[in-house]
Amino acid sequence: MAEAATLEGTSRRLAGARLRRASGVVLGWGAFVGLWAFTSSVILTEFTLPGPLKVWDAIWVIVTAGSWADDFLISISKTFMGFAIAVLIGTPIGYLMGRAGYWKAFFHDGVVGAGSVPGIVYAMMALVIFGIGYLGPVLAVGLISMPFIALNVAEGLEGVDTDLLKMSKAFGRSERQSLRHILIPSILPFAFAGVRLSFAIAWKVEALTEVFGSSNGVGFQIRFAFQGFSIPRVLAWTLMFIALLLLIERALAVLERWLFRWRTWEQEE
Repeated sequence: MAEAATLEGTSRRLAGARLRRASGVVLGWGAFVGLWAFTSSVILTEFTLPGPLKVWDAIWVIVTAGSWADDFLISISKTFMGFAIAVLIGTPIGYLMGRAGYWKAFFHDGVVGAGSVPGIVYAMMALVIFGIGYLGPVLAVGLISMPFIALNVAEGLEGVDTDLLKMSKAFGRSERQSLRHILIPSILPFAFAGVRLSFAIAWKVEALTEVFGSSNGVGFQIRFAFQGFSIPRVLAWTLMFIALLLLIERALAVLERWLFRWRTWEQEE
């Protein structure tokens, strides 16, 4: 009976917490839309800042036209190709930084400097070097994401318990076994955190690069709408862009919890 009562109390608390979170999300977005409508109709004008209903009409027109999915798929493919480049370059650099002081001294300042460069600089560099095309946004995403991957991988390796490595060596485990069973599990959570941290920045840089120089994608559509003096369409594409970004971020959060569900000590905290 006591265990049943405890389980019932726990389920009620969890349900209450979920309800509070859901109500917070609804109230937060409601307040945002209300402030937007007030600013559009009272402080500014519909021409300067179109209201929510006008922007919603623009979103509906874009969605019913049917070609919006192609632009989003193009932008997503560029983003993930850039991420693949960042992982291929950043992971070995981070591994070397985390395993040897010499390589940390060799790479650290350059990696930190690369991560400090504003995204607009990478966008302009990609446009100057590659012109209007597919490769520029991919390179910009790779450059802005690589430092986050490298630094997080290095941090994960530096946090490895050295006693585990000594114990593995004492029991005759090979370097390959230590890498597979100790180092890689230590790296992955930090690397995934680096991916989530850099994703939002990289996605914005990719769109910014498309705004400056591209013939397709979400950024191109924003630029095209701006050149046509259609502010509702600019805001419509921007809000759709934000909505997709939030969905991917939530999907990454779910994937992270599933991949690292073995970290029970973190869940208990």
